[in-house]
Amino acid sequence: MASEDLHAISTVWLKSLEAASSTGDFTSFVGHFLSDGWLRDLLCFSWNFRSLSGLDKIHRFLSEVVDGKPRFEHSGLRNFKLEDCTANAPSPFKLPGSQGIEGVQGAFTFTITKPAALGRGFFRLTQDADGKWKALTLFTNMQDLIGHEESSADQHGLYEGRKITWEEDVEAKFRAIEADPTILNRTKVGGGQSGLMSAARLGRLGIRALVIEKNARVGDSWRQRTTFPKYIPKGKLAHFIDSYAVDQELCVWLSSSIASTPVYSPSSARWTVEVQHGDRKVIIHPKHLVLATGYGSPRIPTWNGMEEFQGALYHSDFHRDAEQSRGKRVVIVGAGNASSDICEDFVAHGATEVTMVQRSATCVMSSTTAEKTYLNVPFPDGTPVEELDFRSNSMPKAFFMQLKISGGTEYSKMLDKELHDGLRKAGFNLTWELSPGSGEVGLEGFVLDRQASGTMLDIGCGKLIIEGRVKIKRGQDISHFEKDGITFKDGSKLSADVIVLATGNEPIMKTTRSLLGNEITDRLPSKVWGLDSEGELNQTYRPSGHPGLWFAVGSFQMSRFYSKHLGLQILARELDIV
Repeated sequence: MASEDLHAISTVWLKSLEAASSTGDFTSFVGHFLSDGWLRDLLCFSWNFRSLSGLDKIHRFLSEVVDGKPRFEHSGLRNFKLEDCTANAPSPFKLPGSQGIEGVQGAFTFTITKPAALGRGFFRLTQDADGKWKALTLFTNMQDLIGHEESSADQHGLYEGRKITWEEDVEAKFRAIEADPTILNRTKVGGGQSGLMSAARLGRLGIRALVIEKNARVGDSWRQRTTFPKYIPKGKLAHFIDSYAVDQELCVWLSSSIASTPVYSPSSARWTVEVQHGDRKVIIHPKHLVLATGYGSPRIPTWNGMEEFQGALYHSDFHRDAEQSRGKRVVIVGAGNASSDICEDFVAHGATEVTMVQRSATCVMSSTTAEKTYLNVPFPDGTPVEELDFRSNSMPKAFFMQLKISGGTEYSKMLDKELHDGLRKAGFNLTWELSPGSGEVGLEGFVLDRQASGTMLDIGCGKLIIEGRVKIKRGQDISHFEKDGITFKDGSKLSADVIVLATGNEPIMKTTRSLLGNEITDRLPSKVWGLDSEGELNQTYRPSGHPGLWFAVGSFQMSRFYSKHLGLQILARELDIV
């Protein structure tokens, strides 16, 4: 289809959509969707993240009454303008899956009446049975609150009109934050990206954020990890995170932790938090508490006889260096990402024998296939990362899972056929379903539902398994430990000098309970992460169910994108416009 045709189709549809929006006619607005179309809304029609599928659900959502008006009329989206720049000009698309869905896609901007805000949207149009162009997906996303836009200004040298240096200015800002922080951003994993990015976003929106970090240096969680043979080395990433905190002028209390259970006062709408800051305790009263505590504490199962094992026994979170295990027999319990990375490390450092104990099937994708199907996107070189994040998040997650089930996963499996055949021959058990018969959602589905638990993004361990350099012990329950190894319930035994428990991490809510206690935790939904009934991530960068409490969790990509939404929600509460 010619570019002028793509532009004409997009223009006609968008003008008609604006006419419906500007007149408050939500029946007409909903009529612009396919019968099974999707609306994904981030903060434009409600102060939450919503994904609605089907005309009835979209209609009910937009017709809900807010301050005496239907939600659709109350929000008042106006001034729709098609984006025509190179990266966002209307273009054809074809979605993965057996249905071969294709059509026209494009981005547009708009304004929101209440609250006064700027928005940005993205549409994917296909033709219905009558040949009319309708929305398969429509994404509406709040960008900024008018008059409180995110600052992008950087200042260097002497500040105009003031005879102070950058160092003096930052020191004064830190003193103000420490005296009365609006946000206490609690992170436990080496100044993790989620906590730091959230603090940076809040700072750019003029909100005072204090970061509490248990380690002695920002980035320590990456410095202390195994070195991977692909992608960014751990040390370089750790140094980047450290420099990020400096560049973004983040106020971070290192070697600090929350000393007692925080208490929330509904009357003052503030927390009372006791912080162990170095060798002294400090009481602070922030309005908001952001938990960026990573993916939970180590899950360490217990088996009889563990205390009798005479070799080295530890959880994968505490693996640092395999050099000390040169010439030794190693058993790794678990068959996911942590296990595969650690197996490679032991093989590279000359362990005599490395055995992976696989207790349940694993979803495996090679890094090469991940790059072809997930990481590589059809944008010109030099496209800003913000644009890539926007386009990626315009897709409703539940719809994305449907596409994976309908053929997207089958395509990625085809690319990895040689790897999968070799793993099966070596005795490795594979799956792409979250539960039997639920459909093959693939690695991305495991990421969204289980924080990637049960997956292996293969960067070399698969080859070691196929070659027999990493042996597989599959499908056997552990009976007990002995002084020189592990005995299984079928009577078989693995002798070992080193045993690593690559058994994953506890649910985030267990970490939350240990921090906040039962009274607050019992009021919250049962989990953080995983998709809710609409396909949005539970409690992640969105209202948690308790005032002044937020969860910031996820990858670099998720933290980049959703930290802005976290900032907008907190800013709106500070402005009393929620």
